[in-house]
Amino acid sequence: MTTPDNAPDASAENTGVAAQDWAKASVDPQYRAAVVDLLGALAYGELAAFERLAEDAKLAPTLADKAELAKMASAEFHHFEQLRDRLTEIGAEPTQAMEPFVAALDGFHKQTAPSDWLEGLVKAYVGDSIASDFYREVAARLDSDTRGLVLAVLDDTGHASFAVEKVRAAIDADPRVGGRLALWARRLMGEALSQSQRVVADRDALSTMLVGGVADGFDLAEVGRMFSRITEAHTKRMAALGLAA
Repeated sequence: MTTPDNAPDASAENTGVAAQDWAKASVDPQYRAAVVDLLGALAYGELAAFERLAEDAKLAPTLADKAELAKMASAEFHHFEQLRDRLTEIGAEPTQAMEPFVAALDGFHKQTAPSDWLEGLVKAYVGDSIASDFYREVAARLDSDTRGLVLAVLDDTGHASFAVEKVRAAIDADPRVGGRLALWARRLMGEALSQSQRVVADRDALSTMLVGGVADGFDLAEVGRMFSRITEAHTKRMAALGLAA
């Protein structure tokens, strides 16, 4: 997905766990458990993204659009493979690491199933990007090896410019489409934030890491700033689509 202008500054000097590599940071069993949870959540998210893009390709109005979505689906599956292989490399069983997040992520996708091609594009661009923003925020506090992997698998697969082009063209052709898609995007925003919070709340190791008990977690003030940054990035994406936030 897209990298927002207000993403955490990767060039800033790292301290604490963020200045360590995996070998040093993983000595702490709580930190290791939190990273396994995080990679498991991301891995299932990428697998679900692959399935959804492949399904959305069936709704594509042209063969060119179908081929473009198929290429993006392939990229998402490659991201899944990277995460799966990393879990194996650090001694975690990938299926077991993913399993705790299946219900929450499947529930999100069930509640936000698009009714047509355009809603599917907006969901991938807006909904998935909100989750990506959240994971980037977390990645800034991880060890260098894990941080590099997380940021790599969150790279845009090409969906951003594709979605903007297609949605803007649809609104130009029929301005009434804009109102419907704006409402849809607002709903996605709420559901995506709720889903991110559920993913963290359901896993003790993850929630402990994020609130500062493990690694360099967030304090309450920083949590507020984090969600402000995510909301700001969402507003920019809505503007790029030609939709009102």
